[in-house]
Amino acid sequence: MSRQSQKAAPPAASGFPSSLRLQLSPARSTSTLKGWKRAEGRIPPLLRPLVRAYLLGFVSSVAPRLFTLVSKHVIRLKAGKKQQDDFVESFINILRGGMDWQRFPTFCAVLAGGSTLLEVSFKTVLDRLAATLSDVTRKRLSRWFGSFIAAWLGIKLLQSKRTPGFTETITAPTVINSETSLPTSDAVLDPKQDASPKQPVRTVHYAGRTLDLTLFAVTRALDVIFGELWSHYKARRHASPTTTTATGRLTEALISRLTDPAIFALSSALIMWTWFYQPSRLPRAYNKWITSAASVDNRLIEALRRCRAGTLVYGKDTGQAPLLGSMCKDYDWPEAWGDPAKAVPFPCEIVHMGCGPSCERHALSRFTRSFKWAFTMYLPLNLLLVLRKPNWKALKRTLVSACGSSAFLGAFITLFYYGVCLARTRLGPYLMGRDAKGCQKIDGGLCVGTGCALCGWSILLENAGRRKDMALFVVPRALATLFPRRYDLKKQWRETVVFAASTAVVFTCALENTKRVRGVLGGVLAGVLKP
Repeated sequence: MSRQSQKAAPPAASGFPSSLRLQLSPARSTSTLKGWKRAEGRIPPLLRPLVRAYLLGFVSSVAPRLFTLVSKHVIRLKAGKKQQDDFVESFINILRGGMDWQRFPTFCAVLAGGSTLLEVSFKTVLDRLAATLSDVTRKRLSRWFGSFIAAWLGIKLLQSKRTPGFTETITAPTVINSETSLPTSDAVLDPKQDASPKQPVRTVHYAGRTLDLTLFAVTRALDVIFGELWSHYKARRHASPTTTTATGRLTEALISRLTDPAIFALSSALIMWTWFYQPSRLPRAYNKWITSAASVDNRLIEALRRCRAGTLVYGKDTGQAPLLGSMCKDYDWPEAWGDPAKAVPFPCEIVHMGCGPSCERHALSRFTRSFKWAFTMYLPLNLLLVLRKPNWKALKRTLVSACGSSAFLGAFITLFYYGVCLARTRLGPYLMGRDAKGCQKIDGGLCVGTGCALCGWSILLENAGRRKDMALFVVPRALATLFPRRYDLKKQWRETVVFAASTAVVFTCALENTKRVRGVLGGVLAGVLKP
């Protein structure tokens, strides 16, 4: 490339306003970065992690809410609707909320700043009391204990905030257990009964508000530990290449390449199974997003749930015909298709929801629709990253990335539905039989289980770098389905200990070897914790 072409403006930038190009230009970005470095240089080195963590936590917690608020405001203005008077007030409230001392930014500051400050104190103590230990061991112990205490204080800070979702008001008569000062089990009134002055009202607080954060820390700690063990194992194997067979090398390669996809597939299977049969165990926003992506008639889901519960039984009239019968009316199908006493099982065309009797055609239709839906979601997000350096090369890379992510999500949804069809029509009847008993087993969980087992393997369409990030993203959400969303406040200390220990493992490893903490988190910790 000639020097003249290198100095020319990027082609894609010509479509941006001059003021926007000025704000996004590399020179402007470089000057901003230099200004930040000068300001950071005035902060004592020990306090820099604290400041960085607070600013990062503030931006990550406030920016999405501000973006949503501004987007809704702009849409309202474009639609010609009257401007809301509380826009500025809402904007200010979001900023104030981010500065609440019981919120995420303060937690980040306590965690990062506390770990670095306490490390110095513990190192001084260990140098005096445990001089026989090696310097590396004393440094690791000081980092672990410092991070443990900082994590303990940080998580207790978040847990101290009371929220309506983890608070319940109990109305009970004056029959009180003298030992526990709690209403006895027989004393709880009917919720419909009116409260009277003789019936005191108690506010009960539950734990579980920080459970997702704890499971995230546990996931990352386990990833660090097993990653370190696997690294040592490979180092020992490579140190003696004569004892490593071709089969052994192939096995190692398969484990290295398929571990993240397998973890993602297993976690996705657990999440999808929970979404189908126990949606209350998923966070409300996550459940809503999966439902939107699935784009399925809720009556079909309810029918399969009743099959599993034994309420809907093939070959018997249990009063369940109106459920799918109404769906048959809406789609102009014979109403008998929805009667489990007559249709054993109900045709797979009902699962296809208007795409015809072919399972393969339905799968292709699902992929096309899901790809379009995902593309409209991923493309704007990826384009935001291009605004820093608008050029054709970056735009092309963004389009390829959006297409890859859309293909992954489209394949995920397609494999789930085609797994249901495989169990109901293509393979299931040959293995389980076509009688009412066999069909009951298939629709009682086997078909949904097959879809859950297949859908997660769509991760193979993503590149290797994205696979590990996505695997580490879904594991905490899968683990959360195994625990109650709320639990007794007296047991919260267990969660606190687990979080503090897990965080101490991750921080200790990040301070010694940042590459061992995989994914985006490793880069974030490296940038925040550096002196």
